[in-house]
Amino acid sequence: MPTPPTTSRPTGAAAPAGREGVPARAVPRSLRAPGSTRPPLVLLVPACVAALFALLPLGYLAVRALERGPAFAWHVVADERTLDLLGRSLGLTAVVVGACLVLGVSLAWLTVRTALPGARAWSVLATLPLAVPSYVAAFAWLSAEPDLAGFGGAALALTLVSFPYVHLPVAAALRGIDPAQEEAARSLGHGPLRTFVRVTLPQLRPAAAGGALLVALYVLSDFGAVSLMRYDTFTRAIHTSYRASFDRTPAAALSIVLVVMTIALVAAEARTRGRAGHARTGTGAARPAVPVALGRWRLPALLWCGAVTAVAVAFPLGTLGYWLTAGSSATWDLGTLADTAWATFGVAAAGAGLTTALALPVGVIAARHTGRGARLLEQAAYAGHALPGITVALALVFFAVRYAYPLYQQLPLLVGAYAVLFLPVAVAATRAAVLQAAPVLEDVARSLGRRPWQVLREVTVPLAAPGVAAGAALTFVVCMKELPATLLLRPTGMDTLATRLWTETGAGSFAAAAPYAAVLILLAAVPSYLLGRHRT
Repeated sequence: MPTPPTTSRPTGAAAPAGREGVPARAVPRSLRAPGSTRPPLVLLVPACVAALFALLPLGYLAVRALERGPAFAWHVVADERTLDLLGRSLGLTAVVVGACLVLGVSLAWLTVRTALPGARAWSVLATLPLAVPSYVAAFAWLSAEPDLAGFGGAALALTLVSFPYVHLPVAAALRGIDPAQEEAARSLGHGPLRTFVRVTLPQLRPAAAGGALLVALYVLSDFGAVSLMRYDTFTRAIHTSYRASFDRTPAAALSIVLVVMTIALVAAEARTRGRAGHARTGTGAARPAVPVALGRWRLPALLWCGAVTAVAVAFPLGTLGYWLTAGSSATWDLGTLADTAWATFGVAAAGAGLTTALALPVGVIAARHTGRGARLLEQAAYAGHALPGITVALALVFFAVRYAYPLYQQLPLLVGAYAVLFLPVAVAATRAAVLQAAPVLEDVARSLGRRPWQVLREVTVPLAAPGVAAGAALTFVVCMKELPATLLLRPTGMDTLATRLWTETGAGSFAAAAPYAAVLILLAAVPSYLLGRHRT
């Protein structure tokens, strides 16, 4: 009797023929060892470039923090004041993240999955707070209620401008979930609430966790709101240290603590994702989900949406309207206003384009590969987001003066700062979009002889395009609102709407600042509107 053929073979040996004459190498990789393969070079090389670019400010911090020796740096880090700042920053972050999760997830579910009257309008209104800078929201509330200064006021202002970071990815994930799963749960006797908790919510975990991470990093790096609310956090302390002394060592040491906090948050968010898949392997139900009837909860749902819109959108706009009508001494220079708006649009578009290009390979690797290298690349991309804008700006000035002087005070340096600061915004959106694209489709393309770069161009990017576009739009909005880095890095003679607004507000000329605030909100509202109205 002949000996049965063995199924094992030496590593690197030719693959035997399969059952139907199909080579074993044609079996999709995801069916053999999901996430175990190394990223292809077409992704790995640009992802490493993006990671190194994002880590550039850390090199500056290391040089500055160790200028006076490790002992002095440790003395700054271990100081009782630093521990107090750590507790205050983490406490503010926890409160804002928790509130944003409640607001973002609830509004996303109401506007996407229920028969809420005017759902499309409510969805658009839920994205408009992205257009309001944190310092504008803080001033609006302080002008109405000065006693809000402190922790409560900072938490309120930051929550109302940052909850769309949760709302948008969760809403996008809800549109991509197969409605047949929810319908099957309801057919088994589960009510809408139980179906949401047991079926829908687990599938929203990657999007909600990614949005919560962006909120946390936004809070840690915010300077405008905490400064106006006079609440001490790391960013305010770092800015004060930079301005109070020519010695950059204490500020650099505090910035390193902020980076360590960022790495810890990114690692914690990565652990919450688990190893379960989040993409459907087929087309699912080829129809939109049947909206859940609200019944007696219809009026409370409308009141909830209305209350959030009132405090997050109507109140800041009302305050801005007061600035526009008050103070007859304000002069409107339409030429300067138009030039400033065009400059803001151009630099924000360039920043969004560069950031999206750098984020694409990192997001794909983070979604498709679970090795240590993939995690390190993603964590490196997040490193610059928690740094204050002034720290990133000084790092790029240090680099330009020493190694690339022609870039000093030129537009590319400012665009690069935007990419370092907001790379996580695009990475999170890209990763969430790629997670919802079935990996088996990429495996099939590879089995048909497509090279990795062809799979990326013909399969992965088209499937993830809506999420990537959403990340680009979000990046465009936050680039327009960025203040500290823009103040330091903008070319000589160039102003953006944010810098003009801050200059006029700092001088107490609120009526003169109102036109710039109005145009800034108007420009930022356009991508916010497009993101909110897309429901298919």
